[in-house]
Amino acid sequence: MTTERLPWIAEDPASSRLLELAEKVAVAPTTLLITGESGTGKDHLARLIHELGPRRDAPYLKIDCASLPPQLVESELFGHERGAFTGAVERKLGRFELGGNGTIVLDEVAALSPNAQSKLLRVLQERAFERLGGTETLRIEARIIALTNADLPAAVKAGSFREDLYFRLNTLTLTGGPMCNSASPRGACWRLTPGREMSAN
Repeated sequence: MTTERLPWIAEDPASSRLLELAEKVAVAPTTLLITGESGTGKDHLARLIHELGPRRDAPYLKIDCASLPPQLVESELFGHERGAFTGAVERKLGRFELGGNGTIVLDEVAALSPNAQSKLLRVLQERAFERLGGTETLRIEARIIALTNADLPAAVKAGSFREDLYFRLNTLTLTGGPMCNSASPRGACWRLTPGREMSAN
């Protein structure tokens, strides 16, 4: 089942540029990192990119990594087998498995526990994972979009976020600045700053 599509309308030059950039990013299969302060529309931009790309008819699944306990986050992402932990009375499929060929959005990825970071790194490197308590290796086909309002380079320096994971996430990055003022269109506060050569200018 797919989510209902939203209308996307560009009513100013800045928003038009944002749509053009989103269209370019949408066709790429690579992992995408969207950073920016709270309130800059990171989740809306992720949805826009999904709907503009070839995965638009596939699932769009989002998980808030900051609002769930670490073990529950891992269960939601990877799924679990019956008896994997207390309360796991039956097998549950995780987002990586349910995502199919769609898009999986990891909101506030910086909040992941060290163990979950290690498992996510493997997913990005090998496109493979196991359910919690399981031994069967499963493949992931979905595109991963990570969102964060944290300063990931600073988190890497502080030792709270894996440097190798940041490297894998930072293949292509969209950075959103703060809302400029009440008269500024939201699109004007977005710019593309990828590791690959693309520019909003």
